[in-house]
Amino acid sequence: MEDKSIFLLPNNQRFVELDSSQAFTNLTPDEKCYAHYLSQAAWNGGLIVLVQTSPESPRIFSLLHRIFIAEPLEDLKKSSIAAGVTEEDFQAFLVYAGGLFANSGNYKGFGDTKFIPNLSKESFELIVKASKAYENDGTHITKLWENTKNLMYSVAPRLTSLGLANKGVTTYFSSNCTEEDSALVNDWMKTKRIEAYICRTFKTTAEDGLPLYTIHLASIEATPKPPITMEKEKYKNAYFRVTRGDYAPLLSLVNENLNKAVEYAANDNEKNMLKHYINSFKEGDLNEHKEGSRFWIKDKGPIIETYQGFIETYRDPSGQRAEFEGFVAMVNKEMSKKFGQLVEGAEGFIKLLPWGQDLEKDTFLRPDFTSLDVLTFSGSGIPAGINIPNYDEIRQNEGFKNVSLGNVIPAAYKESVIPFLSDADKQLLEQYRVPAFEVQVGLHELLGHGSGKLLRQNADGTFNFDKEKVKNPLTGAAIESWYTEGETYDSKFTTLGSAFEECRAEAVGLYLSLQPEILKLFGYEGEEAEKVTYVNWLSLLWNGAAKATEMYQPSTNTWLQAHARARFVLMRLMELEGDGLLTVTEVEPGKDLLLTLDKSRLATDGKRIIGDFLVKLQSIKATGDVAHGERLFQRYSELGAPWGRWRDIVMLHKQPRNIFVQPNTVHNGEEVQLKRYPASAEGMVSACVERFPTTRVDDILEQLAEADRKYFEDLQLLAE
Repeated sequence: MEDKSIFLLPNNQRFVELDSSQAFTNLTPDEKCYAHYLSQAAWNGGLIVLVQTSPESPRIFSLLHRIFIAEPLEDLKKSSIAAGVTEEDFQAFLVYAGGLFANSGNYKGFGDTKFIPNLSKESFELIVKASKAYENDGTHITKLWENTKNLMYSVAPRLTSLGLANKGVTTYFSSNCTEEDSALVNDWMKTKRIEAYICRTFKTTAEDGLPLYTIHLASIEATPKPPITMEKEKYKNAYFRVTRGDYAPLLSLVNENLNKAVEYAANDNEKNMLKHYINSFKEGDLNEHKEGSRFWIKDKGPIIETYQGFIETYRDPSGQRAEFEGFVAMVNKEMSKKFGQLVEGAEGFIKLLPWGQDLEKDTFLRPDFTSLDVLTFSGSGIPAGINIPNYDEIRQNEGFKNVSLGNVIPAAYKESVIPFLSDADKQLLEQYRVPAFEVQVGLHELLGHGSGKLLRQNADGTFNFDKEKVKNPLTGAAIESWYTEGETYDSKFTTLGSAFEECRAEAVGLYLSLQPEILKLFGYEGEEAEKVTYVNWLSLLWNGAAKATEMYQPSTNTWLQAHARARFVLMRLMELEGDGLLTVTEVEPGKDLLLTLDKSRLATDGKRIIGDFLVKLQSIKATGDVAHGERLFQRYSELGAPWGRWRDIVMLHKQPRNIFVQPNTVHNGEEVQLKRYPASAEGMVSACVERFPTTRVDDILEQLAEADRKYFEDLQLLAE
């Protein structure tokens, strides 16, 4: 009997409230309306993530949502228990639903592994059949249950994590697409200068037996419209075409709400931003979203911050297609002041980075940096900080914004257990973890993601660097590789890209947190500043040792999460190169580890090791030297002895990630009110039901799943 426990969310799964009530109360009536319609757009757009996660996710959502919307939870519980379901099983049913709603699908947003219900299929079916929804329309509910139950419960090897054919599940590609297919598609798209953010790819067979790849763009309009869409053409013994109309009915709901939000926008930048987003979602035109992003960058220090669209590429197995994400947040003035001072000093701080002026942007594009309290965050999970837009040409040449999500940080750290540290280190971590993380987020987003130049050859043959003078810091010789027209960091680094860039940003945070003048900006001086710096290093390196390997899959030797791989690399770097600076020992065989970090050597050896590593990372990124990057990361992120064995110890101590319960906004005729929910599985379910008060979204999700069914039929067979 295989161990299914790693695929379960426990009945004591922790739910925490994402509280933004104080910031929301301070808004004017118009600001509240603006926030409300933006949130409605984000929530409806967030449903797209169900379609982007797994073939069954939209139907599971529909089944659960239809059951919960038909009657109060107390009534459902009563009839379920009367039908023979135990209290434990009913709780497991609610926790599973809470997990599905929080992750926008049945794979974890952080780590990309599947989770299954913590109750038997028989008990789950008893609840389904005891429901009012079943009583009202038994045929429909039975069909949904029959269509989803096997995929919901199956832990067949291919179905346990996200990935391309044979390695996992993805809906960014049809299930017959392998890594070779993905590379060929990538190749063709590069020749057409198409970026993959808003597309999915389906492989079928043309009349003459050759493969036909359909690149399907997200948009409301579905008719052909060159040059956005493209007729079938042949390339390397296969056919390619570009169509549009993916997720159309959900994007219609997004636009309906964005159009209402425009009426309450505070200025022309916000209005223009929203109009371009609306156009982009309508037409399937990525350039329109880029235009919207340009207005977004110009909207400095708004009271209400939002960014919506296909943003992060972490979950596409080839690292280029993006998940829908929408956030709405209010500025936290106190914390933003500290970040503002960091921006003021940024040009000076960037000069402290070890790779030298030649590999740095010609001019520092002074970004907006604010701390926000999140009101709404849709997608598969909530980060602690963001640096966007992700479009290279805008970030490199026009600017970007940094955002620290202030109310996420303390909520994420509520009462978590801290294994593998001495009591003294544990105490320090508990005391300084939140302040240290705020410093790290600031440095990571602003000076990590915001720094460093990509060396490129322009369309006219000129270069954005002096080819005669600039030398590669790693070889001392002339620069031999660079980005050519149409190449982006994502299209070059593909699967390695996210982890490599997160590692660079985390390393910048460690390196610069050793600077007393930076800690002073955050209000820490003297001995306290030293403690915050120490805890920043300790927390990140501990994370690399004690948490990161949860996101490693031994069966396929793959890392499932970019940040986790990045932190493991930094921890191994310090362990291998630090000569005792960081040690990990097995203190109780098979059961416990102890991590120690030598505080007295951080400013000397620690700084030198991270500095040398940063020069490598930035040189490799700047020159687009993917092969070198792969070798470097392979060395520090492979799980050789003893880490292969120690991963089992890490898994013994694994804690489930907190699930955030977010509020809703309700428009009652004249005013908008904030509705909060208890931090529990019940609260999570109520929030979801009140967020989508009718079954309209369920009909849409089922329709989309049905349209895609033919591309994923073999997965259904695997589950049976």
